[in-house]
Amino acid sequence: WGVRPDFVLGHSVGELSAAHVAGVLSLENAAVLVAARGRFMQSLPPGGAMFAVQATEEEVQPYLNSEVSIAAVNGPASVVISGADAAVTAVADRLRAEDRRVHRLAVSHAFHSRLMDPMIDEFGTVAATLPVGTADIPIVSNLTGQLAGDDFASPAYWKRHIREAVRFADSIRFAHAAGATRFFEVGPSSGLTASIEELLVDEGPVATMCAMRKDRPEPSTLIDSVAQ
Repeated sequence: WGVRPDFVLGHSVGELSAAHVAGVLSLENAAVLVAARGRFMQSLPPGGAMFAVQATEEEVQPYLNSEVSIAAVNGPASVVISGADAAVTAVADRLRAEDRRVHRLAVSHAFHSRLMDPMIDEFGTVAATLPVGTADIPIVSNLTGQLAGDDFASPAYWKRHIREAVRFADSIRFAHAAGATRFFEVGPSSGLTASIEELLVDEGPVATMCAMRKDRPEPSTLIDSVAQ
């Protein structure tokens, strides 16, 4: 559309898409990594769970242990926990008892938890075979919530990316502090748009748009976003 973004960023597997948009991965190689990531993850044994909880990262920290990890920090009071089913469910129940909103995610495995460990090295082997380029557009890292460093898209980076938390809230705050005031979500729903609005509700005029919304026609939704 002739508009060059100041930054691109993704959320979990979406960071592979962002890496392609930024020029770091070719479309073919981004697809190779997405397919390998999904294949190796689906080959893992079942038995994990993920819950979105209404709590800050600091409030969740006391409940974490070797079986329960923070998978994502999406908003000021929006965290996802992940890990072994029984352990994560127990934490979710305790938070629910504190009158926190708790929602079990419909996922096949416990992503961004130690249950991913058995596939990480194999995935890193695939990543090591693919060339990477230099970013044409600055990319904000899931791992740090800051501009991606020199190690971005290396095999070691992608291995950490599978295991560590998605620092989406930090990423949005960084982009906004650096001058971003318009955010366009490209994906199958508007979940991240809602998180952005929650994060920046007190930060002056900010425009948020999304390419698609659940249960709405794709062409009209996209056109509405472009018009906005």
